[in-house]
Amino acid sequence: MKKILDRITEEMKGAFTAAGYDATYGKVTLSNRPDLCEYQCNGAMAAAKAYKKKPIDIANGVVEHLKDSKIFEEVSAVMPGFINLKIGSSFLADYMNGMRTGEKLGMEPAEHPESVIVDYGGANVAKPLHVGHLRSAIIGESVKRIARFAGHHVIGDVHLGDWGLQMGLIITELHERKPELCYFDENYDGAYPEEAPFTIAELEEIYPTASKRSKEDEPYKEAAMQATYELQHGRKGYQALLQHILNVSVTDLKRNYANLNVDLWKGESDAQPYIPDMVQKMKDDGFAYVSDNALVVDVKEDTDTKEVPPCMLLKSDGASLYTTTDLATIVERMKLYNPDEIIYVVDKRQEMHFIQVFRCARKCGLVTDETGLKFLGFGTMNGKDGKPFKTRDGGVMRLEYLLKDINEEMLKKIEASRPMDEEEAEKISKIVGLSAVKYGDLSNQASKDYIFDVDRFTSSEGNTGPYILYTIVRIKSILRKYEEMGGTAGDGQITASANESEKALQLELTKFNSMMETAYEESAPHKICAYIYDLANAFNKFYHETKILAEEDEAKKAGYIALLTLTKEVLESCIDVLGFEAPERM
Repeated sequence: MKKILDRITEEMKGAFTAAGYDATYGKVTLSNRPDLCEYQCNGAMAAAKAYKKKPIDIANGVVEHLKDSKIFEEVSAVMPGFINLKIGSSFLADYMNGMRTGEKLGMEPAEHPESVIVDYGGANVAKPLHVGHLRSAIIGESVKRIARFAGHHVIGDVHLGDWGLQMGLIITELHERKPELCYFDENYDGAYPEEAPFTIAELEEIYPTASKRSKEDEPYKEAAMQATYELQHGRKGYQALLQHILNVSVTDLKRNYANLNVDLWKGESDAQPYIPDMVQKMKDDGFAYVSDNALVVDVKEDTDTKEVPPCMLLKSDGASLYTTTDLATIVERMKLYNPDEIIYVVDKRQEMHFIQVFRCARKCGLVTDETGLKFLGFGTMNGKDGKPFKTRDGGVMRLEYLLKDINEEMLKKIEASRPMDEEEAEKISKIVGLSAVKYGDLSNQASKDYIFDVDRFTSSEGNTGPYILYTIVRIKSILRKYEEMGGTAGDGQITASANESEKALQLELTKFNSMMETAYEESAPHKICAYIYDLANAFNKFYHETKILAEEDEAKKAGYIALLTLTKEVLESCIDVLGFEAPERM
């Protein structure tokens, strides 16, 4: 189903051609003066110079050829040469009914479906998730869902940090606490235990203890670096410990990430088998060389306006870095999935790292010329003081505690608004609380910092997740009552609008397809949030100005119900790609 702007533009191009002008001048846009018209065409202004005519004369000539149009109900040429357009109510109703019956609400499927990998999350194993992981998970999940809705094959990868110095620190600390474990005996050749020698609680205590000590105790730090080196070079006992760390950590991470709808659980360690051959090929091809005892690849370009340091592959002791594992992961992804594009949803402060990685990958032939490598850098989530979000005592806020606080705040509001069963109230509070967190984040442009305001995000008024859900729940309630009155919600047809608020709602609905397409092309969930806020406002205005269930004309009432059904489906499709859902009641 064509986007409505395309349909209108086709009509306008035909009129320009009929009037003797080039069709390219017939581009139509949304009006920047909605008080005067719904759409506008400025082509006559551009054509004036080419045809050596006054813009208003060209505009009047074009308007003459639109008098019998079945799309427009009002077309006018205004000085100095704008063409103002209003859509016909019957055409609009037909377009609405096309959306209702079309697949994905009439959105055209991708002409050339692509294979896309979205890299997001980036949590380090053995460490609890904190609020800093919130944005990558929420934005990454939404970007993945938007691409899938657009018709592409998408894989989401959390890409866990499970290979760096933190592994060596955990192994060293565990060695000090339990030196008798078989993992530390280099001569041990038996089977290693299936059960981990620590719990998740112990693991989460071990890492910060080891990290703090390494900053004060140089021999301890050197031991950790040696353990990291031995792990990365295949020491069996340490490899077995790594597997225990992964099993325990990932189980806990999955529990915490469950609320955020994450799906693939790859890590840096999965890319390790690809490193030796990758590095050797870079050497053989003349790209990698030794500088200050480290192996590097130059990635600077003549057009650079700021310094771009060489991309370091191996440190002087032969240990790999994040850069190495990120490059090896690209090799792995190209081998296993051959994606058309890889999107990295990462803190924007890592931009230089990914400039180096992307350039190195292209220079060394790890990807094809056609493979897209996209860095989607996000800003910081701050508290009301404008500083990175912290606990009340100034510590790093754990993600599970933040979600718990949001749920409790929503539970208070739900219980205060209406009496309901405690179990149902708790279930609804989790659904609405998640919408508050996700919408609060996604409604901001990803690259910008934003203020995490619990009171505002959990409000049922204004541009918030709960407001969107209240709107959907209101529609569901009306549809239930209609069916209780004997009607069938899916039977009616949307009819020509009878008033301005009904037409305004229909016009908002027509924007769905083009908005979703733009959200995909720009990896921009905030555009979906802006759209559904406008749509919810348009619906609520229509709702307050229209007697829907009290309408005595049954055909008219059925038309209203059909319009409400489409509005609900559009809103629900949008919140689904944002990663949350609506309850049946609130």
